[in-house]
Amino acid sequence: MEMPARTLSLGLLGLALVLGGCTEEVAPSVVPEAYDYESRFEAGIDSVSHSGQTARQVLILDLTKHVGGITEEIDTGTFAPTEGDVVARLEYFFSLDGSDRASDPILLSVEPAALQTTYGDISGANLIAKLAGNDTATDHRDWATEFAGWNDPAIAANGGGIGNPTDFVRAMFGTIEANAIARAIGTDRLSPAGEALPVHVTESGVDLQQLLAKFLLGGVTFSQAADDYTDDDVMGKGLLSDNTEAADGDPFTSLEHGWDEAFGYFGAATAYGDRSVSEIAASRAVDRNGDGAIDLLRECDFGASVNAGKRDHGSADAAPTNFAAQAFLAFRTGRTIISDAGGALDADQMAALTEQRDLAIGAWEAAIAATVVHYINDVLGDMGDFDTAAYDHDAFLNHAKHWSEMKGFAMMLQFNPRSPLGRDQFVQLHTLLGDAPVLPAAGAGAADDYRASLREARGILAAAYAFDAANIGDDAGQGGW
Repeated sequence: MEMPARTLSLGLLGLALVLGGCTEEVAPSVVPEAYDYESRFEAGIDSVSHSGQTARQVLILDLTKHVGGITEEIDTGTFAPTEGDVVARLEYFFSLDGSDRASDPILLSVEPAALQTTYGDISGANLIAKLAGNDTATDHRDWATEFAGWNDPAIAANGGGIGNPTDFVRAMFGTIEANAIARAIGTDRLSPAGEALPVHVTESGVDLQQLLAKFLLGGVTFSQAADDYTDDDVMGKGLLSDNTEAADGDPFTSLEHGWDEAFGYFGAATAYGDRSVSEIAASRAVDRNGDGAIDLLRECDFGASVNAGKRDHGSADAAPTNFAAQAFLAFRTGRTIISDAGGALDADQMAALTEQRDLAIGAWEAAIAATVVHYINDVLGDMGDFDTAAYDHDAFLNHAKHWSEMKGFAMMLQFNPRSPLGRDQFVQLHTLLGDAPVLPAAGAGAADDYRASLREARGILAAAYAFDAANIGDDAGQGGW
């Protein structure tokens, strides 16, 4: 049944909730409908800049698309990989200096076509520099020793490791390469239905395309936004950045720019609120100025902003969620507080700003957790076909996809220093989810045990994020997100 359209609006009550404890003196007088802010240093100049963040959103999408196309390249004879070939291709998106791909065309396709056609048209960024553990000034954990969520070392059999985020990414790269080389030389890896697997899916049912994409969204975009640009535990960084003068001659202060960069990692278009959540869920880009092109810096939704819209769109009529609207309004309200201050923030202004930070990041994380619930329900549904002919090769691939998205989103939940999910709960959650799906060959008893574990994991999330029961789903994964 088609869900009714829900507008991206909190209404007056929701606005009051987002403004929350802001005093009359601190609450911004006018919060713009769009994320548009004129420079207070140069009249008529836009002060919003998050090109590096948009570039990383594009790199994650392009890496994901590239991984998904390797199998066809091998099968059509256009790519015959040997040792190092696939890893080099993936490192192109992950660690290559941005100046070395500046003239290369981006892979992302939008309708109408993007205004920016090369990586250099956006920004000379890469992913590795901003992955958790590599930009350490504000890290709330030592990711070299406290990285969690994955315990099976088998994923690193061909390189990389599971001890830190960078090694984990490279473990996935190595596994994809080993699978690609096997396919190229005619060594088929088979699904339970006896059909050859694409290079990004393991025999154990892990879809590395999906796991990699979601892990990078957590380890780069969510980590940077929550644990760097909006954090307030290191002087001169995050919310404690300078707000008195233009940064390096730019038309913004360091605090304005840092807040804008967090917004860029959320991934919303400037006029994100113009569309309903059903429209956001259906299409990432809209040519709002009518120039016949999509400006990726202003007119395209990425990552978390798309995900939040999807969860709101799929929430129950009896318990609709407003993750997208809350995050967008909180980001705009916070930026307006910074702009209105006109200089260093006093204690009341800082308290108001941190409140908006908590609302924006809180809605972002709640949408992540809701997405884990969504994919738990999908996996429960996939397992419902174990004893039927419906669990064929395509069903296995869907099962692998759903499980890997569930796991990848769940791994994101460690990157927010103010997460409502405690560290022990996070570890327990991943103990229950495991490092691979349970497949029919494991037997009925193992399948029943894993279904119970999934329901327990879903319950942990429901309690930690105060989700309404109407959005959680039943024992078979039906009726929720």
